[in-house]
Amino acid sequence: MIADCIEMDRLSSEIEELGNISEYPLPAVTRVLFSDADLRARAWFKERCLSADLSLHEDAIGNLFATWLGQDPDLEPVATGSHLDAIPNAGKYDGVVGVLGGLEAIRALKASGYVPRRSIVLIMFTAEEPTRFGVGCLGSRMMSGVMPLARAELLQDENGLGLNHWRGRAGHVSEMSDVLLDRGAFSSFVELHIEQGPKLEERGIDIGVVEKIAAPAAFRFHLTGAGGHAGAVLMPDRHDALLAGAEIALAVEKAAITSGSADTVATTGVFEVKPGAINSIPFAVKMEVDLRDTDMAARERAEKMILTQSADICTRRGIECSLETINSDEPAVCDANLVSLVEAKSLELGFSTQRMISRAYHDSLFMARLSPITMIFIPCFKGYSHRPDEYSSPEAIRKGVAVLAETLKSLSL
Repeated sequence: MIADCIEMDRLSSEIEELGNISEYPLPAVTRVLFSDADLRARAWFKERCLSADLSLHEDAIGNLFATWLGQDPDLEPVATGSHLDAIPNAGKYDGVVGVLGGLEAIRALKASGYVPRRSIVLIMFTAEEPTRFGVGCLGSRMMSGVMPLARAELLQDENGLGLNHWRGRAGHVSEMSDVLLDRGAFSSFVELHIEQGPKLEERGIDIGVVEKIAAPAAFRFHLTGAGGHAGAVLMPDRHDALLAGAEIALAVEKAAITSGSADTVATTGVFEVKPGAINSIPFAVKMEVDLRDTDMAARERAEKMILTQSADICTRRGIECSLETINSDEPAVCDANLVSLVEAKSLELGFSTQRMISRAYHDSLFMARLSPITMIFIPCFKGYSHRPDEYSSPEAIRKGVAVLAETLKSLSL
């Protein structure tokens, strides 16, 4: 059996080794796009791919494609993969399980003697995390054409350094137009990932099979009021930007609760205040809001409520408000045949399953523009993610890799 060829000791060791390639020591993992740690992790991973006799190709922004050439290379390949970048103070499993687990699935298939008809491509996506430029899934966004090249060239980090600077530093100097792929570039895409939620662990379920992926709309508010001395300006005369922002943040919460969908979530994740002095009235606020649902109608209702109420709040308080849309993405519906296939392979292996919605978004959200997709979720401790105590057991990972390997085999026949 393919599952018997999975070398879990090797995979666990690799996860640990990669976790130590970080801007900060374990247990905290930090690998920001094209930082020294990220570049070391990329080089480390490429060595493992070459050791597995996979051919490598990198595009103009560092998306890495490791290919096991099939018997009929003219057929559209099967793809899997995830990301290796990590937000500051993160854990060692998010994204990594999908990349190293994908590599182990390929190694297990090879060890079992299987030879694919379709090529199998393992993708390590660039910048799934939004840390460098404030945009998540940059590699798959650009690959799928969701982010136009002209907009990508305008991206800057907090120091004003753009994507061209950072990709050049990493040695990627080809034309960015090479990143864009046509729909149908892959016959299918299946991503293995930790759940990043508690449901599988709570219910004792081995494998989550993803049917839908929620998508975010993100907004940036700039509020401008009037500053002044905290003791000298009386309350009726104030135009306090912080208080306007606080009301907007509460309106964001209420909009999610009253959208009509239990899956609507909204978060005010950035709230920056100027001048930031205890004895000075806040005159400026920058806020960033994340709004998500798998139901576009519900998300749009919530968005309308947020925008209407924020305008009313600012008018009442005498605050100027400018609004910038960071992104507005469409949810993805996973391919029914792929969902059924993953479910069937899990059951054949004796694993319990549950169909799920992914409320976090992943590169699969944008890969859905290029091919049929689904995701394989495995349990993680208390649903923790994006924190140092993020954890998924070797046994949970082994089961996910086994399901992925069997799925890739069926798709590449």
